[in-house]
Amino acid sequence: MKKQLIAATIISTMMITNVSWANDNDNDNDNDHGMSEEREHTEELVGLSSGILLGAVIAGPVGAIIGAFTGTFIGKSVGDEAELTVQKQQLVQQEQKLTQTNEQLMALSTKQQSLEQVSEKYYQLQSNLAEQKANQQQTLNELTIGMNVQFKTGSSHIEPLFEQQLDNVAYMMSLSPELTIDLTGYADRRGDNDFNQALSEQRLAEVTQYLVTQGIARERLHGQAYGSTLPMHQEQNFENDFFDRRVTLKLLAPGAELAAN
Repeated sequence: MKKQLIAATIISTMMITNVSWANDNDNDNDNDHGMSEEREHTEELVGLSSGILLGAVIAGPVGAIIGAFTGTFIGKSVGDEAELTVQKQQLVQQEQKLTQTNEQLMALSTKQQSLEQVSEKYYQLQSNLAEQKANQQQTLNELTIGMNVQFKTGSSHIEPLFEQQLDNVAYMMSLSPELTIDLTGYADRRGDNDFNQALSEQRLAEVTQYLVTQGIARERLHGQAYGSTLPMHQEQNFENDFFDRRVTLKLLAPGAELAAN
């Protein structure tokens, strides 16, 4: 019975002292330290008081003292565990942020790869277009060479051989709607100038009308007749007269018509 009274007295005294010390310590911590240290001391105080009570009940005053140290350790452990829990939560949040950042980086990488693929396709299309233009220009040059419709003396009738040539020209025009044709009509130096001029105009009209019947719009055909004023050779003979009886066709790309005129 005595031991219990002594233990109760010690417990009461130490609890009152601890409560007073805790209050003083709380005030000091508010002024000098942060909230983290206040929580840590409070947790130690709880452990200390709990240890005293437990030790006193079990083993009297000596047990109260031992329980006080044990309780302090328990309180400290509880505080450390709470701190670890906070740190774990912070780590989880950081991991979530890192995951989001990685996802954003992956999305940007995918977009970059897509842009690179689009750029590569665009470059390939540009290369193909340039190659097609070069081939088209070469074809135009080949067609321009020798694109003359020849006529018999005093005639404006188109021979079957030259009709086939005009068919090829019409087909090329249908594939390239941007192209136009410059036509020029001529006559040889036989006969008077008025007759030759009229004959060259008639030959030009025949060729123009043939192309129109093949589906070529008339506004894409531009022509002029010169009679016998522009012979191909200075010397006049049978052979040279044959080459002078002609209508010359020249394919023109956009903008080339003004240069030709």
